[in-house]
Amino acid sequence: METLIVNYYSREKRFAYLRDNRVENIVMDRPEHRSLVGNIYFGTVTKVLPGMNAAFIDIGEEKNAYLHRDVLPSFVQSTEKQKNITSYVHQGEKMLVQVEKDATGTKGPKVKAIIEIEGNHLIYMPQGRYVAVSKKIADESKKAALRRIGSQLKTEEEGMIFRTSGIYSTQEEISTELQALREQYQDMVQKAAPMKKPGLILQKDTFMEMVRNQAARMKTGDIIVDDLALKRMLEPSNENVKLTYYNGKENIFSNRNVEHEIDKALKRIVWLDHGAYLIYDETEALTIIDVNTGKFSGKTDYQDTVLKTNQLAAKEIVRQLRLRDIGGIVLIDFIDMKREQDKQAILDTMEENLRKDEKRTKIIGFTELGILQLTRKKTKITLSEALKVKCPVCEGTGRMLSPETVAFRLERELFEHRQADFEAILIETTPEVKAALLGENETHRGTLEELLHVKLYFIIQASLPHYYQLKQFGSRDELGSKENASL
Repeated sequence: METLIVNYYSREKRFAYLRDNRVENIVMDRPEHRSLVGNIYFGTVTKVLPGMNAAFIDIGEEKNAYLHRDVLPSFVQSTEKQKNITSYVHQGEKMLVQVEKDATGTKGPKVKAIIEIEGNHLIYMPQGRYVAVSKKIADESKKAALRRIGSQLKTEEEGMIFRTSGIYSTQEEISTELQALREQYQDMVQKAAPMKKPGLILQKDTFMEMVRNQAARMKTGDIIVDDLALKRMLEPSNENVKLTYYNGKENIFSNRNVEHEIDKALKRIVWLDHGAYLIYDETEALTIIDVNTGKFSGKTDYQDTVLKTNQLAAKEIVRQLRLRDIGGIVLIDFIDMKREQDKQAILDTMEENLRKDEKRTKIIGFTELGILQLTRKKTKITLSEALKVKCPVCEGTGRMLSPETVAFRLERELFEHRQADFEAILIETTPEVKAALLGENETHRGTLEELLHVKLYFIIQASLPHYYQLKQFGSRDELGSKENASL
């Protein structure tokens, strides 16, 4: 049984995918952390680094982007692959680039100059030069047929990647879509032509794309949304998938117990069945996961107990990688196994469970010290980075909920009281949370109060950590006087 729950009503957009009532994936999209992946920019080369075969590009965002030589059209089209990046690009050069990885930590976004424009049946690359077919298509004869069609339709410098739906398309449909994508690219080139400063050319709605992709993969189950507009946009084609609209006062994530799963995914310790547990330590460079038997003693010999604990851990680790959206290098310190067949059993368990993961993951293997190494593709910040900020009290050694996270939680609880029979709500909170809730110069106050049909009053308390409390419900006169008395 599959379930997709989409919380679209407030400014922070979220969706959760559940299999057999167990949360497998959580995706969040908020204004300050909106993914740039897929966006196309008009950029300027600010610095060329011959030693790294790379360049930095000003794309008009906070940090300059990183561009490697191998994703330059001039390099792809060159017959001499040994030349340095200085042969293909120079400082001050203008170009279109596309983000393939968001900025993380101190690093800026990673971009490519080989633009990809997505259609329903194919991905068009104006300067890609090659034809490829989705790996999900297993039939070799159909792959060969699509490659022939692509080679016939494209120019020498163009490239395309056929999507899974391409096998159901006629050559005429593919040709029509290819021409439309060509025109879309030319529109972007014309838009960039008069631009003097770096800036955005095309913005991609990655959140809605991920929702649609997740919905399209569902074979049976329910899609539950809290926004009527979204209900019209996500009407499933699969008759075994039912779409319903949730209009309860309680936030949809709280109603379905997903909020609790988010809180668990932010904790350093994750408890397993039978009393074993995992410890997560995330750094900018890598993530370390430590497996402990805890209270689990088993009913057989010690090595069998170790194997069973490690197998439980392996399954949960893969799930947590998806939930926390952990990418980059991951080191897993399983409980020491003496038998080689036990290590192979853990590798088999990891590989089996990783097949469900949409992101590319590579298992490197066990080191001599028994540490399992793997890498997982990282395109954006982790759940922890998105929801927490470094704590100024402990100088960054720990983390705490950010004002924005607390403000969004407050907003969701306020929506549970919308259209109530009282006139006003008195809220005690920190100045940072109030600012995040109401926006700069309180620009969101009017809209929020109109949606709630209540007036908001505040008692402000300086505090770390950030918090809020709904102190009282009542009339405007009564609660307004209490707000004034606290000033």
